[in-house]
Amino acid sequence: MSGMLLKIHPENPSPRQISRLVEILKKGGVIIYPTDTVYGLGCDIFNQKAIERVAKIKGVRVEKANFSFIFYDLSQLSDYARHVSNNIFKLMKYYLPGPYTFILEANNKVPKLFRGRKKIGIRIPDNNIVRAIVRELGNPLLTTSVHDDDKLLDYTTDPELIYEQYKKVVDAVVNGGYCNNEPSTVVDCTKKEPEVTRQGIGIFE
Repeated sequence: MSGMLLKIHPENPSPRQISRLVEILKKGGVIIYPTDTVYGLGCDIFNQKAIERVAKIKGVRVEKANFSFIFYDLSQLSDYARHVSNNIFKLMKYYLPGPYTFILEANNKVPKLFRGRKKIGIRIPDNNIVRAIVRELGNPLLTTSVHDDDKLLDYTTDPELIYEQYKKVVDAVVNGGYCNNEPSTVVDCTKKEPEVTRQGIGIFE
């Protein structure tokens, strides 16, 4: 089985193509899509088998994996995170959508596989394709970065090359143009003061 390669306009994604991808996700599919940083690999956060597939593709155990959730906007925040102060909310509102991952305390509404976790990473990329997917899906997308096998390059920026590498293990690869080769900036908001734990493409002050 070979997954499909879908070319989607980065500024004006076709609703028909977005619906196709959402259908794949709802059936437990795994897809690769562009973000405002690097290409991401993901699935519906409520599909256990799909999450296990993503972990297998990454070569990690689900319990140990650093997966994040992609939201459409901040209205979904209280569904999965707890103790979000006004200051943190304002901070996230200022920086998002953008190339940041915010680490927050998880609440007990997160999917079963993540119940043992105290923290979750949240992304709202500045990318119309992935946000359109999440909006139509109706709940967050589990996401992890697509890494390159090359030791010199951390990330592949060309979707056609990504497709060649992953077409046998995913259901669809979105060609939304070239992405960056630098990941998001990770900001841990579970401490007294927000702290950058990984410097990526986003400048956080």
